[in-house]
Amino acid sequence: MKFVKIICISFMLLSVKSFSQDYVFFNDSPSNSFYDPSWGTVSGSSLLELINTNKFPVESAIKYSGTNSLRLKYTSKTGGDWAIAVAGIDWPGRDATTKDSIIFLAYTTSLIASADLPVIYLEDLNNKQTPKQKLSDYVSSVPENEWFKISVPISIFQSNPGQADLKIIKTIFYGQNTADTIQHIFYLDEIRMSSGSVTPPAVPQNVAAKGYYKHIELSWTLNTDTTLQGYRIYKLENGNYVTIGTTQKDERFYNDFIGATGVSASYKVAAIDGSLNESALSLEVTAETKQMNDDEWLTMLQESTFRFFWDYAHPVSGLIRERTGSKNTVTIGGSGFGVMALLTGIERGFVTRQQGRGRVLKIVNFLETKAERFHGAWPHWLNGETGKVIPFGTYDDGGDLVETSFMLQGLLAARKYFDQNSAEEDSIRSVITRLWEETEFDWYRRTSSSNFLYWHWSPNYAWQMNMQLAGWNETMIVYLLGIASPKHSVPASLYANGWASHSSYKNGKYFYGYKLDVGWDYGGPLFFAHYSFLGFDPRNKKDAYTNYFVNNKNHTLIQREYAKANPKGMPGYNQLTWGFTASDDPFGYSVHEPFNDNGTISPTAALSSMPYTPTESIMTFKNFYNTYGSKIWGIYGFKDAFNLKENWYASSYLAIDQGPIIVMVENYRSQLLWNNFMKNAEIDSALKKIGFVADPTETESESEVPKEFALMQNYPNPFNPSTVISWQLAVGCKVTLKIYDVLGNEVAVLVNEEKQPGSYKVVFNLQQTTSNKQMGSGVS
Repeated sequence: MKFVKIICISFMLLSVKSFSQDYVFFNDSPSNSFYDPSWGTVSGSSLLELINTNKFPVESAIKYSGTNSLRLKYTSKTGGDWAIAVAGIDWPGRDATTKDSIIFLAYTTSLIASADLPVIYLEDLNNKQTPKQKLSDYVSSVPENEWFKISVPISIFQSNPGQADLKIIKTIFYGQNTADTIQHIFYLDEIRMSSGSVTPPAVPQNVAAKGYYKHIELSWTLNTDTTLQGYRIYKLENGNYVTIGTTQKDERFYNDFIGATGVSASYKVAAIDGSLNESALSLEVTAETKQMNDDEWLTMLQESTFRFFWDYAHPVSGLIRERTGSKNTVTIGGSGFGVMALLTGIERGFVTRQQGRGRVLKIVNFLETKAERFHGAWPHWLNGETGKVIPFGTYDDGGDLVETSFMLQGLLAARKYFDQNSAEEDSIRSVITRLWEETEFDWYRRTSSSNFLYWHWSPNYAWQMNMQLAGWNETMIVYLLGIASPKHSVPASLYANGWASHSSYKNGKYFYGYKLDVGWDYGGPLFFAHYSFLGFDPRNKKDAYTNYFVNNKNHTLIQREYAKANPKGMPGYNQLTWGFTASDDPFGYSVHEPFNDNGTISPTAALSSMPYTPTESIMTFKNFYNTYGSKIWGIYGFKDAFNLKENWYASSYLAIDQGPIIVMVENYRSQLLWNNFMKNAEIDSALKKIGFVADPTETESESEVPKEFALMQNYPNPFNPSTVISWQLAVGCKVTLKIYDVLGNEVAVLVNEEKQPGSYKVVFNLQQTTSNKQMGSGVS
């Protein structure tokens, strides 16, 4: 339980200071072990805890905000010395003369006299230091078991800078003061240089709370104060409001993952500025976690995921940032997914049609008038403010036909969705048509005799990348659009002679009982089954090689079976925990699939396959939430990945992983994106040229009888006298649960009624039914 006490010490400077953004030296460490931009040293008989030889230790259990704090553990002795420095990410030099104060939050669990606090001093980029200053000069007393704010005026260093250049300060040092020979532990958080505003921000308005199955979501209206730093969330516990978390200034949501259903909780929210001044608390709001039906589950998933494409979109262009933390870097392919997410948000009522079309119009206008294009194709990355290319690699600084095709897939769906006769919707359709017609697929054929389309072209390096597009992979949509292009089409023969020409395209083998007509052994990463099929509807049709709905369904089921078989013995894998695709992992970013399996599960893999495997995907969705939700569920839905082998949980969200979730869930629910994309006449014409024919074989309804079940703890015989049988339903249906003996005789009917989606338990007492029989079980 954390309480906050502010020790107010005011220092007025005669000069007027800039109220620009704070210089942050620490607010969170990417590692929960040590903070990399730090350096510590200890000598003589004094003691100082260091990690990885000379790094500042990190503490995740006690923090003021975010995910962790710094742990300063020291013992000061005569004849010894210690010092530890903290810097900003990448060790930049900062102009301290533009700020008023060094401020930070501190916490200790044991009594310490103010006189025994460390000293503080600064070091510049040339490793020149200021004289040391005693923290005790600015802290009269040290409270126990509560966070308190310490503010040190920069004027003391200006009046006596020593040899340091205050315009290029690199680090803030803490060091030994009095030699009291006692071990002390301080936790430090939110270390920064700030301009000394003393006026707190406005109280957050329109605070609301909404209960879901195991979490409560808070929302509020964003504060417009220019000095706003973020928001602090308080929860009522044992009659007192205590801090449970913080958010960034542009985040208007917070999730409290309670972990149980039927629990009520009350909250208040405060706003914080850059000087850590805090507003008064908001009005109290209360909500309760609750049972939910399948529609509510899916809407929860889509609405949370939608926020990445609405709230986190670039404010200037409306395009979608590549990932959390990307700032001005926007992704063209992920923005194409985002356009389809916007259509979903309108249809589901997350935003109004007017709001949604206004955002789409902003996007398409930016794409036409500001975004750089190379023979009609956009680059992989753009600057979301200027529209200039951001190179994806040394030679990748020009057009990216694959990313462009992902964008056009979304734009063509939007062209048909916005069908009203209004100035805005007329403009959307007109701009999209021009962008579509100006994409020079024929240029990316490279030569008139080539059977392939090429991924990249650069104005500086031409065809240096030299990457032919050939399957099986995620780029099928490029050939569909290239053949469909109204003004720059390529021959339909490229589909067979280029895209599907490699010997590895066809497969024909069975894996865990499921046949793959095309693709890698075991199918490869699941984004192969998603990216080209967000708009293109693979149902009820086939080409010369396969029915792609069936192939994608089997690919998905093979991955699930692989997780059940778990040949590498990875922790956590089972029929409810599976899904391998390209995503972040503990070691960076990788393309995960059975041949490259390091224990990383990516929620987007199973969830985006929902149109192919609705029962399996929905059950896995609920398992991810119920089992790992406290780690991987956030304000934008599921975080990118997790790895139980490495005890690692991503904090990131990626556009190309979030997009397929909301879009493919909607294609499962209403076929919205499939229907609108396929309304474009050019697509139907292209499919006929390629040779697609009708094939309705994949639309058989799924049986309500479980394909598999397990009765744990009761085998081998004898049957336990009292047994708890549990099961989970992804969809509502009639459930019959019967007990048989080994001869097939019915012993008891435990359940025979309609059940809503959810988790259930029933107790069977053998002694009340029969005596010491050899038991079996039957479920229907």
